[in-house]
Amino acid sequence: MRQLLISIFVLSCSVSLGQQVFKKKQSLLGSPFEITVVASDSILGNQYTDMAIAEVKRIENLISDWIPTSQISKVNQNAGIGPVQVDKEVYDLVERAITISKLTSGAFDISYASMDRIWKFDGSMKEMPTPEAIKKSVEKVGYQNIILNPQNTSIFLKNKGMKLGLGGIGQGYIADKIKALLQIKGCKSGLVNVSGDINTWGTQPDGKSWTVGIVNPMNKNKVFATFPLEDSAVETSGSYEKYVTFNGKRYSHIIDPRTGYPASGIISVSVFAKQTELADALATGIFVLGIDVGLDLINQLNGIGCIIVDDKGNIHVSKNIDIKKYQ
Repeated sequence: MRQLLISIFVLSCSVSLGQQVFKKKQSLLGSPFEITVVASDSILGNQYTDMAIAEVKRIENLISDWIPTSQISKVNQNAGIGPVQVDKEVYDLVERAITISKLTSGAFDISYASMDRIWKFDGSMKEMPTPEAIKKSVEKVGYQNIILNPQNTSIFLKNKGMKLGLGGIGQGYIADKIKALLQIKGCKSGLVNVSGDINTWGTQPDGKSWTVGIVNPMNKNKVFATFPLEDSAVETSGSYEKYVTFNGKRYSHIIDPRTGYPASGIISVSVFAKQTELADALATGIFVLGIDVGLDLINQLNGIGCIIVDDKGNIHVSKNIDIKKYQ
């Protein structure tokens, strides 16, 4: 799972008689994880938070490409060899990921994990890779070579060396699954934050909406907008701490899977949607597509909003977000 640098924080809430807020924080998926639930007592609150953590671990063992026994790892191990039958849950997630790949013209692509890691963002790079090396680094990438068979829910990677990585959609999927699970179990209100993938349901104990504040990464101490989240989600992707600069140009750690070159011009993307999974995948795609193309795509999608901060600190918003209303 990829690690996201979060430019969103959840504003505190008050407590009302009979309802309390219970929070649990852990490092899961290699990233910060926080679950917040509203319950009548600590026994119920702890049950809900424990369910959430168990759900993270369950899904991680299905889709993490870092766990060699996961179903996605088995698909990767059999690239160019043969199809692997997976649970319908995993199959459907990969199918939806391919749909987003088509929507973003390949700017989002779960086969990005096939890329050679020629870019280093730990301070060790002294010069850019050669154009030849960059071109070669993405030779095995291509969602078009992910073959799905709905009859037996199998996945086949056509080319040897191909690899799926669900980091760009998996954390959002997990947030959605936790929300759905806790609602079924009777939790009427809560907020899940999987490394910046945030989904909410219900209200705070005082009846107010859950609220998130968004900061400009160029001025992290100042909130430029505060948004209520009413049974909805938001995801923020950022590159403001992991990047390299060559010849005065800033290159982010988010790589365009189509070209092998890092995305440039954007340092933060926040996407608002009903599902965190969709917000997660679109944020990655928009980062790669760039400001104009990214906003044009979002403006064509019903119920989706977007805020982009460019590398000069300027703020760009989709047509359905009135930023002044939330400042």
